Amino acid sequence: MSFFFRGGSRQRPSPQEIVRSIKDSFVALDTKTGAKALEDAEKNILTLRHTLSGDGEVEPNQEQVLQITLEICKEGVLSLFVQNLPSLGWEGRKDLVHCWSILLRQKVDESYCCVQYIENHADLLDFLVVCYKNLEIALNCGNMLRECIKYPTLAKYILESSNFELFFQYVELPNFDIASDALNTFKDLLTKHEDAVSEFLSSHYEQFFGLYTKILSSTNYVTRRQSVKFLSEFLLEAPNAQIMKRYILEVHYLNIMIGLLKDSSKNIRICAFHIFKVFVANPNKPREIVQVLVDNHRELLKLLHNLPTSKGEDEQLDEERDLIIKEIEKLARLSV
Repeated sequence: MSFFFRGGSRQRPSPQEIVRSIKDSFVALDTKTGAKALEDAEKNILTLRHTLSGDGEVEPNQEQVLQITLEICKEGVLSLFVQNLPSLGWEGRKDLVHCWSILLRQKVDESYCCVQYIENHADLLDFLVVCYKNLEIALNCGNMLRECIKYPTLAKYILESSNFELFFQYVELPNFDIASDALNTFKDLLTKHEDAVSEFLSSHYEQFFGLYTKILSSTNYVTRRQSVKFLSEFLLEAPNAQIMKRYILEVHYLNIMIGLLKDSSKNIRICAFHIFKVFVANPNKPREIVQVLVDNHRELLKLLHNLPTSKGEDEQLDEERDLIIKEIEKLARLSV
């Protein structure tokens, strides 16, 4: 059974009817085969989309939207959406993702009931993360995940799940669109909720940066460029000051940045410099860090002198480079 509009020739279905029809048609996808079951499911999703966001002629009724949201949670339809996403065609998946984003935003009695539903059915998040491996639905799942990540409890679950490590594989996928989408999701996980991220990195510091170091050294230029660019922005954000202070105490990470200063890409070298400069400018450098800087000072000075200049476009970059050069020269003189 499916509900769809026919030029106003019939009364609009009630929220209960819409949700019941959706549920029945999605259940049928598991028990029936053929085009009819898929056609019914996709028509019902289109009806839901029109009801939630309007159809171009009629604006959505907010009270009805809230009733549908409650009914969807009550009937477990969100689970059916996720589980049957691979069965839908391109348009059906597009409509479902649109509905998903609207449903998650609905607040009933001061609570986001769809978010609460997902909290209690966290396997849905696991499914969406794993589906980056499915070329057909990867981008749909990415959009749905980023909607979930807007809510701290859901972001925290993904960060702390074993599946989080999959993102370090996804950003190196050969499909550029999927790898870029996965990187966007990864960035959202690490930037949307400061407290959750701080707590996660405090308890998973070595594991996280061990994995991150691998993508900084990737043979894939895009992966290498995007990862060093994000790290240079992430570490220098004020909320991540404690993580940055810990990072710049480790010789291993200094050597990674020195390696990136040698990269053939101008953009990678500049991003690496913005991390490298913090190692050098740190007034409380450990002895091991100072020793690396002194032992390699000739090579480092050459790399810094050859760093692409801003040609007047970024005077701060030029000033910072000159200050770092002077600091390394000072360290070398003091070591004699």
